[in-house]
Amino acid sequence: MRMSAWIRQHIAALRALLVLTVITGLIYPAVVLGISQIPGLKDKADGSLITKDGKLVGSSLIGQAFTDGKGNALVQYFQTRPSNSSPAPDSTTGMSAIPDGYDPTNTSFGNMGPESVVDSLDASDPKKDKLSLLSTVCSRSAAVGQLEGVDGSRPYCTSGGVGSVLAVMGDRDSHGLVTHPTQVISVNEACSTDPKNPTTPFMQAYEGVKVECGKRGEDYSAGQIVPIRGDASVDTPVPTDAVTASASGLDPQISPEYAAIQVARVAKARHVSEDQIKALVDAHKSGRALGFMGEPTVNVVELNYDLDSKYPSKG
Repeated sequence: MRMSAWIRQHIAALRALLVLTVITGLIYPAVVLGISQIPGLKDKADGSLITKDGKLVGSSLIGQAFTDGKGNALVQYFQTRPSNSSPAPDSTTGMSAIPDGYDPTNTSFGNMGPESVVDSLDASDPKKDKLSLLSTVCSRSAAVGQLEGVDGSRPYCTSGGVGSVLAVMGDRDSHGLVTHPTQVISVNEACSTDPKNPTTPFMQAYEGVKVECGKRGEDYSAGQIVPIRGDASVDTPVPTDAVTASASGLDPQISPEYAAIQVARVAKARHVSEDQIKALVDAHKSGRALGFMGEPTVNVVELNYDLDSKYPSKG
């Protein structure tokens, strides 16, 4: 009895399904697993895990926050770069500018570009303020500078750690520029409600017009937005990776420049010489991939656990 074409086609399809299932579902995974267990590859395949005293403490591929859980840096450890899974920096203290997150299940990119310079100041609660990229960088730089004992000032940042940005009101010319200002507001500096401690804007006047501090909940989009560069040098000792997150927000590496400004603090906290700490930093420094891709880095996670092994903190 001859089978119909419909039945023959389905039997052929079933045979193909079974063969491909065996190849792609059994043989291929088994081969890949076997290759991954070859010495030299096994550690990476297993997740580059780090153990301490027989306990799993992390992975050298994922950053960790070396803080007290409230955003305060533990001075005996090198600090990582900010994490997108961390809380936003507090606009007053800037303390959460030091990463206190690194949750691999809750991370994303910041989605803010160079034109993000105006903060959104909540009318009722300063904790709900949404900082612009500029103010985020300013706040983090001020916090890192204070922690490391270096100058954390940056161009386009106020001394209070927010973006030095003005909204200039007045008639505009054909190019959209305000020619004769009638009102000037420092949009990222909210007015104080305490009469005994009034807020003073970062500059007194702009083109002959007195600068006012911004008011919470006000919309100043009608004005011309003018960032003010200020006197801070572009050669700041606080490097870019100290104030911005990586694309994943989970990278464990920092630049050698960021590591260098932390050496003195860590050495003091662990009661050892700076040369001893520098030598350990150099041991955890990696060059460019293949000699030309990327930049040199220092793996903070590996460095900090090595610090605990060689120079345990006494307090």
